[in-house]
Amino acid sequence: MKAIQITVFGGPEVMQYTDLPDPVAGESEIVLDVTAVGINYADTHQTENSYLSPQTLPMVPGIEVTGTHAGKRYLASVSSGGYAQKAIAHEAALIPIPDAVTDQQALCMLVQGSTAWHLLKTMGCVKAGQTVVIHAAAGGVGTIAIQLAKMWGAKVIAVTSSQEKVDLAKSLGADEVVDARDSDLGKALRAANGGRGVDLVLEMVGGTTFDQSLVALGNFGKLITFGMASRTAPTPIHPGSLMHGSKTVAGFWLANCFGKKELMNDVITELFALVASGKLRPVIGSTYPLSKAADAHRAMLARETTGKVALDPAL
Repeated sequence: MKAIQITVFGGPEVMQYTDLPDPVAGESEIVLDVTAVGINYADTHQTENSYLSPQTLPMVPGIEVTGTHAGKRYLASVSSGGYAQKAIAHEAALIPIPDAVTDQQALCMLVQGSTAWHLLKTMGCVKAGQTVVIHAAAGGVGTIAIQLAKMWGAKVIAVTSSQEKVDLAKSLGADEVVDARDSDLGKALRAANGGRGVDLVLEMVGGTTFDQSLVALGNFGKLITFGMASRTAPTPIHPGSLMHGSKTVAGFWLANCFGKKELMNDVITELFALVASGKLRPVIGSTYPLSKAADAHRAMLARETTGKVALDPAL
């Protein structure tokens, strides 16, 4: 089979398009014929070995695919590496894809859809009438989070970096849009909320974006961090500083939900129902040939992508 393999850690340039033996399923596993591969920002950390969990070489990156087995379509997190024409999935990780949901739409739900759901519901406990700030609002998580937050009655302040992304965020229901490059981002976020502090921030950039988001929080506000795209750590927080304003800072990692039916399969099944009914519109971004996976990573790192980025394993 064709696959992307890395034998040394580094940037997109270390990704090699090569021939590898077909994977062999173990007990309670199946081999999927991969029809589409989802790219997530975490994959760029995986190839660098800067992810939350250490990686080992040689490695086929990626955890998210759609594929077929015994004539049925599935969405699955895979254990053998997703950037390939065949991948191994545990039977418990298989989520049937309804006829009314396309493979591309399904790909939007495994990592990014469920992450948006848990950031807002499980971690943020979002309520109608609250104000939610969504960074990287035109990305895979952001485009879904905007729609879910609006569906659940929140005011949404989207943070983006280009006019194209501003237009996309507004089309999905964002009430206000703030330029991610604003030199006083905390003040800009408060201004977008009528001069008041915000209730919830979904933050995955790190560095000064994290620092300024903390400044933007109102009383009893929450900041949920779920990434560090800038590769720059925020300013350390003294616990006592959180007492003023009764603020909360928490982290979220989707891996802690894996293997738990109620946190993954059930959530994605509900997201599928929203897609099938037309209430949730997955934003399908670019699809690259599997052989051009490095180009997809370069575009993502340069923040040139919107919505869900995917690979076609047939190309």
